[in-house]
Amino acid sequence: MSDDKDETQQRLKAAIHFTVGRLCQMTGEDNRRGFSRQAVAAIAETAFRQCDVFAKDLEAFARHAKRSTVNSDDVKLIARRSTALSIHIQKKTEELNQEKKSTGKRKSRDTEEESKE
Repeated sequence: MSDDKDETQQRLKAAIHFTVGRLCQMTGEDNRRGFSRQAVAAIAETAFRQCDVFAKDLEAFARHAKRSTVNSDDVKLIARRSTALSIHIQKKTEELNQEKKSTGKRKSRDTEEESKE
């Protein structure tokens, strides 16, 4: 089981490294700057470790609330230290809630129309 976990972790690290490399490449092209391989590796490792911390914190928040599922309130707690991220997440949450409300209204209208037929 540990081998599967190690393999999954290595695949995640590789995916993050690839993505960070692409982002650095695009950012570098836009700003006419380059990123060394060491810089890309350091950014990727930092991102991986931060994601690990976030995941553990999210699980702890959900467990503290006696839930087995992480929800948007837990994510908002994670984001509270970054004003820009917190504002972005709040806006996205509001957008999702608006979509749910409009979808719910559409479903109830569809149900009413079907019952009339």
